[in-house]
Amino acid sequence: MQYTLKKPEYIKRKKRIGCGPGSGHGKTSCKGHKGQKARSGAHFKPGFEGGQMPLQRRVPKRGFNNAQFKEEVQIINIKDIERLGTREINPEVLYNKGMIKSQLLPVKLLANGDIALAVKVTVDAVSSSAKEKIEKAGGSVSLRS
Repeated sequence: MQYTLKKPEYIKRKKRIGCGPGSGHGKTSCKGHKGQKARSGAHFKPGFEGGQMPLQRRVPKRGFNNAQFKEEVQIINIKDIERLGTREINPEVLYNKGMIKSQLLPVKLLANGDIALAVKVTVDAVSSSAKEKIEKAGGSVSLRS
């Protein structure tokens, strides 16, 4: 009786280190000849380059990163309000429609697009041109406190 089943390719034999020359990994046990890495207990921190100045310290650092105090603002454009088609816009409506991620973060209205509807918008901040466009269409803008 002849079996035709083969072992899957992802199942590999364990590397038999230090079991003599017959294992294919004898003598130096895959560690090369001498040196720090050949010794027992050899451990290097990530980025260690053998005493050479590590790359992350050689590369110049530029700019200023003030991410700790960054104020995250959610942006809404006039074209998005036009698409909603509702007369009253506030953060709760925008959140329910999936246009902003959080009702707690400030919402700013920008003037990208045009509007023909007379809408009443309540947001935390608004650009002057966006306010002008909404008032020109017969709507009003009020700031949330």
